[in-house]
Amino acid sequence: MKIIASLILCFTFIAQLPTMAQKIKANKVGDRIDVIIDGQFFTSYHFAENEKYPFFFPVNGPSGALVTSMRNGIYPHHSSLFFGCDRVNGGNYWQEGLDRGQIVSLRAEIEQEKENELTIFNECIWTRPGANAPIKDFRVIKISTTADGAYQIDFDVTMEMLEDVTIEKTNHSLFSARMDQDLNVLNGGTMINAEGDKGEKGTFGKPSSWIDFYGNRGEGVEGLALMQHPSNDWYPSPWFTRDYGFISPTPMYWPENEKGTQLKKGDSINLKYRVIVHQGDHLEADIAGKFDTYSKN
Repeated sequence: MKIIASLILCFTFIAQLPTMAQKIKANKVGDRIDVIIDGQFFTSYHFAENEKYPFFFPVNGPSGALVTSMRNGIYPHHSSLFFGCDRVNGGNYWQEGLDRGQIVSLRAEIEQEKENELTIFNECIWTRPGANAPIKDFRVIKISTTADGAYQIDFDVTMEMLEDVTIEKTNHSLFSARMDQDLNVLNGGTMINAEGDKGEKGTFGKPSSWIDFYGNRGEGVEGLALMQHPSNDWYPSPWFTRDYGFISPTPMYWPENEKGTQLKKGDSINLKYRVIVHQGDHLEADIAGKFDTYSKN
């Protein structure tokens, strides 16, 4: 009995030990930055000058499988995990066609002081032929892991208005994720917000601090949660959601005057988002607890 009791205490102690910090590495290869976590490929941040905007692809879960998808014939403007907007001073910085508008990377740098986290600094200009650039943005992207082994991306962007800016009412705006089709609701996956509402019918147009999207992956469950920080303008923004696998907190589709959003030259907008790529459902991954921690940062 004493041996059994000792074993129980030993296993209990081991279970309570914090997960060892995972080593994160990044390599800049031409016009992309590859991120490796404990020897496993996590994501690439792309910023080629012939792309519509910078974006992350692939975004892999802890299992090593994709949790996001990259464009298709119906929605070629859905680039995995990305930030953009259309109907900005007559330009389109979201949908395909570089002549309509483009978010161009001016510089992208990696900084790493700890082996378990790194930061990407990316400066961008919003431009299109024959028009003044309306916006310049600076992105601070921190990549780390959580104590329970989930992968984490903090995407903080500061948008500086270079002239008076009008963003007409649009459903194509700001930070967005397009899920891998194996995880979407149409294929048996789950989309759920902080209030417990599910699916496109339950979440579309509703303000919420986060949405988690997950589904079966082999014999397990894997997914991606997207959070908006309480310090953001328009928080909590209503969500534009689709059962086929699209989520985006989209204030520009629900402007206060029902027409559009007006910003003055010199205005600065700071927006913060956190992405958690995790195993298990929203309860097993403790998405609510992780948001509580995030909201207090």
